Amino acid sequence: MFRRAAGEGKLILLAVCLLAGAPAFAAAPEDPQGESTSKSPQQRVSLDTGRPTTWKSLAPNLLHDQKSIWTFPVKLAHGEHWKPALAVTAALGGLVALDAHDTPYFRRTQAFAGYNRGLSGTNTALVTTLVPVSFYALGLVRKDSYATKTSLLAGEAAADAMILMWVLKNSTGRRRPIDILPGGNYSDTWFESYQPPLNADASFPSGHTIAAFSIATVFALRYGRHRWVPWVAYGTAGLIGFSRVTLQAHFPSDVFAGAAFGYAISRYVVLPGR
Repeated sequence: MFRRAAGEGKLILLAVCLLAGAPAFAAAPEDPQGESTSKSPQQRVSLDTGRPTTWKSLAPNLLHDQKSIWTFPVKLAHGEHWKPALAVTAALGGLVALDAHDTPYFRRTQAFAGYNRGLSGTNTALVTTLVPVSFYALGLVRKDSYATKTSLLAGEAAADAMILMWVLKNSTGRRRPIDILPGGNYSDTWFESYQPPLNADASFPSGHTIAAFSIATVFALRYGRHRWVPWVAYGTAGLIGFSRVTLQAHFPSDVFAGAAFGYAISRYVVLPGR
């Protein structure tokens, strides 16, 4: 009976933590694309220039973003954005239920050995960091303010994503697949692995994936006029996310959550009006 009660308590805590991450599902108070059809050109110009994107404005922008993220439950309580939040939460819940069945395969197989060597955690973190940094340097050399602004927006989105990731990792304490003994219980993984707060080494959500998708979304949307850019951006982010599963660093649901959070933070929190 005690184990059953403990299990039910974990489910309740998990539901609360998922709702805490729900800002990333639909955190925008409004959709700028929807607004653009009703605003005059002068109004659209003033919207684009209303929130600066510079090194000096980074801290105020992060505070602005975090307020938008963490006040989302209030909007949800007032009936806003509940449909996308419910849809993504339901999909995430389904993947969590499947984790115990699909994850053991990646523990047994050696089919991804070469893939894992190329997309190791160190390599993918390096790529995720170097892309916006290199693009920023290139923008400075070419005196391309659009490129430098894009890089700053990508950095802002990644920072927002890391804050959300840190809170959720410390809240859920999910054990990583690689920490489970072969043949062990892949079902009971939540609230089992807690580290010092600054370490935040729990499994949910995937930090590599949330960073990759937050940066990919900024570049995909800012340079969407080039049809190949979204394919390359999201394709690379997807490869990074999948590597976290094949490396047994994360469950598939951790990667899905990271992708959803990273995309939505950039799309609905960082980029509107900019």
